[in-house]
Amino acid sequence: MDRQTLVLGWNEYIDLPEWGIRGIKAKIDTGARSSSLHVEDIKKLPSNRISFNVVLNKKTKRKKKVIAHIHRRSKVKSSLGSHNSRIFVVTKIKVGPIERKVELNLVDRGDLIFRMLLGRSALSHHFIIDVSHTCLLGKK
Repeated sequence: MDRQTLVLGWNEYIDLPEWGIRGIKAKIDTGARSSSLHVEDIKKLPSNRISFNVVLNKKTKRKKKVIAHIHRRSKVKSSLGSHNSRIFVVTKIKVGPIERKVELNLVDRGDLIFRMLLGRSALSHHFIIDVSHTCLLGKK
């Protein structure tokens, strides 16, 4: 393990600095290839862009409007085994001191506990997961 490798718990607080979003509690999921973000109100815009609301707090219904370029569209297999088409965007995430560009698929995770799922493609080369702990990098 080098000094650019961090140990994470099975959930951590993640920042999305390009969008001005801090402290989204994410489930770390090495079983998922891609990362997912709970959003609402996706609207198509000109020039291959979209607008959407990132749900910051489900209880208070606090949201942040974001405009991003569509990176790609692809089918994703859900944890229940069904396939659905999703929009992927690219943005920077910050996990502890490490910042890196990642691909996020946008989905309604309203019925799920975590608004964000951080998959193994975002985790590779930088993180080791200790499933016996939570929030090893601290609270938001």
